[in-house]
Amino acid sequence: MELNPLDKTAMEQAVKQAVSAIEAAGDLEALARVKSEHIGEGSAVTAANREIKNLPGADKATAGRAVGAARKTINEAYFERKTQLEREHEAHQLEVETVDITTPANRSLPGACHPLQTIQDEITDFFVSLGWDIAEGPEVEHEWFNFDALNFDADHPARQMQDTFYIDGRSVGGQDPTDAHLVLRTHTSPVQARELLSRSVPLYVACPGKVFRSDELDSTHTPVFHQVEGLAVDKGLTMANLKGVLDHFARAMFGPEAKTRLRPSYFPFTEPSAEMDLWFPQKKGGAGWIEWGGCGMVNPNVLKACGVDASEYTGFAFGMGLERTLMLRHSIADMHDIVEGDQRFSLQFPGKVK
Repeated sequence: MELNPLDKTAMEQAVKQAVSAIEAAGDLEALARVKSEHIGEGSAVTAANREIKNLPGADKATAGRAVGAARKTINEAYFERKTQLEREHEAHQLEVETVDITTPANRSLPGACHPLQTIQDEITDFFVSLGWDIAEGPEVEHEWFNFDALNFDADHPARQMQDTFYIDGRSVGGQDPTDAHLVLRTHTSPVQARELLSRSVPLYVACPGKVFRSDELDSTHTPVFHQVEGLAVDKGLTMANLKGVLDHFARAMFGPEAKTRLRPSYFPFTEPSAEMDLWFPQKKGGAGWIEWGGCGMVNPNVLKACGVDASEYTGFAFGMGLERTLMLRHSIADMHDIVEGDQRFSLQFPGKVK
């Protein structure tokens, strides 16, 4: 828009239009648009200012004073309206954001089941759906159930105090922690021994629970963790039955594409024994096999120790950590997240409690 800086009437009209538009702006956003139109590079007054350099020398001073006065009037009107609108906006925000401190507050925030409890319940439901029983046992266990009944030799390294928490023998009259023959169970397998002694065979039982080992807490280990172990004792059971249960269990935990494989290994309480690997598509570096637990056919010595005729009955057993299952299924990288009790961690998982 062209405006002659020496045309007094035109300059006054331009100023009047600018001031009117500024005063009519209803909010800060509208005022910003008015500023661009009447003060910005494309405004009439700015165009008049650019024309000054083309005027004769005698007229430049007169035109400069006229444009300067016009710009001063428009800027004063703009800043006055801007201040007024900012105050109105602040007052409105204070009004809409006001908290009525007399209104009763609901301080009962929704909680959440710990994901370990949720996955343990899910595993329990799975085995119940197979027709298996669920068994529990004491966390303070007699050494016989934790080791001897499960075919651990007297000098087996797992019996050492650097691996196992012994209950102080002095509390029951002994002079040494090992005198009491009481330990914090290192696995849930003692429950299997108790079930074999208290029930008749055939027996199909899953044993979830808390166990304890002398490990330092780091990203992948904790001295207190959870396991689930399965035990089946019946006539004619083979490794094929074990593999079928493991595949079915893997699919229940990790989806229809999950599968397992067995690698030869050694455990005192099973013979033959195997490490159980899980096919894991999300493995770091690409899909592959990752260790999930241990398994095997129940050692005849374990059956004999629990009063079962090993010539007539066979059995299979398996076990895996719940923390490991949870970490694999939900890509949890650090064990600290599971054990530190931050509610924000639990709220990420299904199973909220209101």
